Amino acid sequence: MENTMKEIKEGVSALDFDSNTTVAGGVRDFYGEDRATEDQLVTPWTFSVASGYTLLRDPHHNKGLAFNQNERDAHYLRGLLPPTVATQALQEKKMMHNLRQYQVPLQKYMAMMDLQERNERLFYKLLIDHVEELLPVVYTPTVGEACQKYGSIFMRPQGLYISLKEKGKILEVLKNWPEKNIQVIVVTDGERILGLGDLGCQGMGIPVGKLSLYTALGGVRPSSCLPITIDVGTNNEKLLNDEFYIGLRQKRATGKEYAELLHEFMCAVKQNYGEKILVQFEDFANHNAFDLLARYSTSHLVFNDDIQGTASVVLSGLVASLKLVGGTLADHTFLFLGAGEVSFCLPLHRISYPLL
Repeated sequence: MENTMKEIKEGVSALDFDSNTTVAGGVRDFYGEDRATEDQLVTPWTFSVASGYTLLRDPHHNKGLAFNQNERDAHYLRGLLPPTVATQALQEKKMMHNLRQYQVPLQKYMAMMDLQERNERLFYKLLIDHVEELLPVVYTPTVGEACQKYGSIFMRPQGLYISLKEKGKILEVLKNWPEKNIQVIVVTDGERILGLGDLGCQGMGIPVGKLSLYTALGGVRPSSCLPITIDVGTNNEKLLNDEFYIGLRQKRATGKEYAELLHEFMCAVKQNYGEKILVQFEDFANHNAFDLLARYSTSHLVFNDDIQGTASVVLSGLVASLKLVGGTLADHTFLFLGAGEVSFCLPLHRISYPLL
């Protein structure tokens, strides 16, 4: 502890750059996340962190029964855990066994979210090793039902909630987030959640789920990811009359009021996290999605998954299909099905090879 305080006084931070030990874009691996799927024998702590009972409530560091005897002595865990030491592999086996007992997908979703808040390392180990089985649980289609019932199943807050009440204070709100080395933000205003429409503040399940995929499939550290919901109200009468709804109980703000809040948010994000912070717009309604891209694409590192992400995947599918059907793109006629940004594209000339 004395060494830690000495380092802090001398200007050294746990998040400082170190050319000899840094990975993932030059950011020190403070939580040992680059080895999150390994069954580590020694907890990778360079700096003093929580210990004892508090440690077991810290999802970044908690390993549950995987703490070995030396770690239990070093971090004051004696008596706070049963005597058995379980490997991460055994924990994974047990968790998958328990998940498979549930018949309702939403129950599996809730169990996974609970695990993420208890033992982040084990959560991502499960998701990486069982991606085909668990991807539909933590994201679509189950996340859609979770968002619809988010108020009823809400247990612990995940991410940041920025509402109209925080107008003029958004930079303060961002500073309340404990992690300072954020690299990617997924933000939604909840107006067009999947194909379910306006779910208001309860759309938070989408940024949370999407960033889980950033980590499990893209290798981005969890501590570098920040899910955010912008709450400007909802036009969903069912939610406004729901006693368990967790968002603002008012009609959606539009026009100048909406634009000013979003502009303050975008400016605060760049001020707090720097020029290189990636902001992904997720599930904004068409009338705002295209405007936000046009306004901020030249000043911020932004993209819209529903517009640009979908377009790039469809285009790559079309190009790849040419290996099967032959010819060039100009040789084929395509049918676009749907009026929104998430449309389906099928080649009419070789309909036996649908792309989506």
